[in-house]
Parts: sequence; C-alpha cells; structure tokens
Amino acid sequence: MPPEPFFANIGGVHVILKEFFEQNPKAALGFSGGVDSAYLLYAAKKYGADIQPYYVKTAFQPKFEYADVMNLCDMLDIGIRTIEYDILLDSVITSNPKNRCYYCKIIMFTALKHQAQNDGYDLIIDGTNASDDLSDRPGTKAMQELSVRSPLRECGLTKDKIRELSKEAGLFTWNKPSYSCLATRIHTGQAITQNLLNRIEQSENSLMSMGFSDFRVRVNNGEARLQIKENQFELVLNNRKEILRQIKPYFKTILLDMKTR
Repeated sequence: MPPEPFFANIGGVHVILKEFFEQNPKAALGFSGGVDSAYLLYAAKKYGADIQPYYVKTAFQPKFEYADVMNLCDMLDIGIRTIEYDILLDSVITSNPKNRCYYCKIIMFTALKHQAQNDGYDLIIDGTNASDDLSDRPGTKAMQELSVRSPLRECGLTKDKIRELSKEAGLFTWNKPSYSCLATRIHTGQAITQNLLNRIEQSENSLMSMGFSDFRVRVNNGEARLQIKENQFELVLNNRKEILRQIKPYFKTILLDMKTR
C-alpha cells in the first residue's frame, strides 16, 4: 500500500503534498538523488504531476550519487535530464569563499532553470524539507532569488517523516545518509582543485569499502581529518592500519576528529 498523504498545519491552513501537485501539475525538479528529492520525485509521479528531474553534474558530486540518481529514475520509470557544467572554471567558486554555496546554487539552478524553460517547465522545485536549518545554508538566498519552491518544506514534511514515507514507498533511499558535496570537505579559503576533489573522493570511497557510513574526510592545509559517528570508533581502531594504507597515498597526515558527527 502506498503511504497516505502527510497533513501539516501551517498558519492554520492544512496543506498536503497531493494538493501542492494538484495546484502545480507541471514542474522541474532539481534532483540530487538524496532522501528528500527522491521522495519528492516519487510523490510527484504518484499524484499525477508532469515532473521532469534535472541533475546538474559537476566535479563536486561523487560518482556514486549519479549512480543513485540513474537507479532511482529507472526504478520510477522517469527520464532524467543531465546538465554537465564545469564549475571549476569559475574563479569565485574555486577560491572557496565562506558563501561559496550561494554562488554554486546560483550557477547550478540558473543552468537548470534555462534548460527547464526551454523544455516547457516554468516552475522549479527542490527537496528542501521542514527540518533544514535555513539560517545555516548560504544557498537558501540563491534559491529565493531564483524563485525555487520547496514543496516538502511548504507541506511541513520533516526528514524523519520523509524517511518513514520513503520506506513505506519502497524507495532504496529511505535510509541513505545525508550527503553534502565534495567541496564542503575543503576548509574555507583553501583553493578547490580537481586533484584535491579526486583525492577526497578516493579517500571516502576507501572508508566506505571498510564499512564506514555517514562520515566526512575534511581537508585543511594538506591534512585529512576523519569525522565519523561515535558508534564507528571501534571500526577505526580495528581498521587503523588499513585506513593508513589506503589513505596515505592521498594525504600524508590523517587525523581523527574526536568531536564526531
């Protein structure tokens, strides 16, 4: 049985996701392949909307994210439009300022918006949910400037509720850890290069192969700092030599963040 629509009370008005798509039956979705945008894509199709997902492919997204995007669209029998963009050509982005996410979102969603409008889609939506702390997201301003709407947030759907509904819907993304782009691993002010992004991705792939999940390899001045969940400290100890063997080729100094994620 598909999950029932989730009711939320916002300002005294009951809003459900089904009603959003009844009122907005045609939309382009900025699709990342994560928990939120995956459920939003599923719900849009379920409620009969003409939904077109777009994936903006840059050096900042790891290969496994794109694989998840393709797998989910195959599962839902929805065609995906991929927009390839060389984001490293932008000197503002590669200089990695504190508000880099703002510039990234402007670039990526402007490209998406142009393609979507050419394809006949005027409404652009994304997977921001009601749990997201917008005060800590520089990209939020960019989305507002580009008039991108967030149905999950408008309907009061939290991350936990989205995971619950995704599980009921049979989506493999229901328990997927939250994942931010590779550029977020690099300390503000340190130049972003393709070489550095590759080293970070290879290091994280190595840790995933050892059973780590929901972690980050943070980089600052050539040092790699592993930020993991508290319940995976034992995994670090058991795999210390293997971690050193696999990550040493990419970073000479490997540190463990005791604050955890």
